[in-house]
Amino acid sequence: MRETMMNQNVSAPAGQAADSAKRAAARAGDHPVVEWGARLGYAASGVLHLLLAWLTIQIAIGGGGQASQSGALATVADESFGRVLLWVLAIGFTLLAVWQVTELFTAREAFDKAKAGGKAVMYAALAYTAFVFALGGHTSSNKQTKDFTRTLMEAPAGRLLVGLVGVGIIGVALYHVYKGWQKKFLGDLQEHPGQWAVVAARVGYIGKGIALVAVGVLFITAAIYQQANKATGLDGGLKSLRDLPAGTVILVGIALGLASYGVYSFARARYARV
Repeated sequence: MRETMMNQNVSAPAGQAADSAKRAAARAGDHPVVEWGARLGYAASGVLHLLLAWLTIQIAIGGGGQASQSGALATVADESFGRVLLWVLAIGFTLLAVWQVTELFTAREAFDKAKAGGKAVMYAALAYTAFVFALGGHTSSNKQTKDFTRTLMEAPAGRLLVGLVGVGIIGVALYHVYKGWQKKFLGDLQEHPGQWAVVAARVGYIGKGIALVAVGVLFITAAIYQQANKATGLDGGLKSLRDLPAGTVILVGIALGLASYGVYSFARARYARV
């Protein structure tokens, strides 16, 4: 009996602390600055995906460039207004990452917590990359992916871990296709955005899903052949598709999907449930 009472006394403060953290996260998520910043972040995502679509077209027609987050931001940096836009994108991605962290604490389902945590990491990485370019620096998403894969490969059971990363990316890709086809994205919105946005979202999610499948396959290939250089992220995945029969047509379709996702992101900036 005494042991039971002691366990209850220990667990009560822990539960109170968890409730307090959840309330604090909810207040932070409802703060006007964070809410406005999350919407700015979705608009920043729209700009990024439109740039990725343009770079994908360049790959399809045999041009240069790198169809990756860093390649897209480098394209912005080369413009006369680029530095200002990069700061806007960096701030947007940062505040969107903060909002995702608040969702991590307030979400009830384990899947929703995992999704919020993954998105927080992704947007934080995008914010970091945007800040690097805004400050006049340079970074490469391809190199970061290769370095990450090489480090993972050197760990115990490294090849298995790299393969599991590839499987995970393909899982995310298939979820994108499912979410677009079944219009599950409407649950992310506070009201119906209009038929044009629904069409853009469906095309966007499916197109982005197809692109992510190629990325996942590269990770699995790197694991099978124990060659970290084969994992080159989105840019490498798209360039691998170019060599397939009808590769140019596939890339143009993916570019249309990425552009459509960018258009939907602007609608999401207005209608997102934040």
